[in-house]
Amino acid sequence: MNRLEQIEKLREKADVTYEEARQALENADGDLLDAVIALEKQGKVAAPEGKGHFRSTPGPETEPDGGQEDIYRVNKSSVGDAIEKVGKFCVAVIDKGNNSFLQIFKDDDCKFKIPLTVLALLLVFLTPVTLALLGIGLIVGYRYKLEGLRLEDEF
Repeated sequence: MNRLEQIEKLREKADVTYEEARQALENADGDLLDAVIALEKQGKVAAPEGKGHFRSTPGPETEPDGGQEDIYRVNKSSVGDAIEKVGKFCVAVIDKGNNSFLQIFKDDDCKFKIPLTVLALLLVFLTPVTLALLGIGLIVGYRYKLEGLRLEDEF
């Protein structure tokens, strides 16, 4: 935006003369915002209504602490919503694991049935032992089957 356009824009927004807009823009080194602030301080432009604070959620006009609002405050409802979503996801995963099983067969007879949640915990905490037992089971003729697990289900 060239200088003339800046002066015109400032004149329109601030409702001042060309000379006042040019002088304010020169004093602000070409920064429109600084020029508007300077004109507000001179009383030539009316300040916007309100305190000039931005709030993402509606609230009372005056804060209980005398009107000083912390502009860096986190929207607690959005944090709470995120925690709730993560919690619901974890509960759904655990429920899905508790309702799905690893079946261990020998000669077409189910010898053992373990929930996938327990299997996952064994794999996390006793990985070498669990993998060794599963491998030995394959060698001696055991077969494994997953029951109740459907990948197309959503969590």
